[in-house]
Amino acid sequence: MNASWALRCVAAVALRPSLWFTAIVQLFRLARPGWWRSWPFLPRPDREYLRFRLETQYGGSGDQGADPADLITYLEWCRDF
Repeated sequence: MNASWALRCVAAVALRPSLWFTAIVQLFRLARPGWWRSWPFLPRPDREYLRFRLETQYGGSGDQGADPADLITYLEWCRDF
């Protein structure tokens, strides 16, 4: 994962205020346990978990990251569920 991928995902969610709450909830649900104890103090998913999820969805190494449109689809599904 790289910074440009993360910024594209943040921008995609920022344009959809109806998904903000869902995105925050999912961010904390997927955050690695004890995220507040180590630098940087951000609730990020475990790298290995994220790599696994991207590889199972996109195949290969999953290094290019997810399509932001897929993130929006996922968040809409979470909100509707």
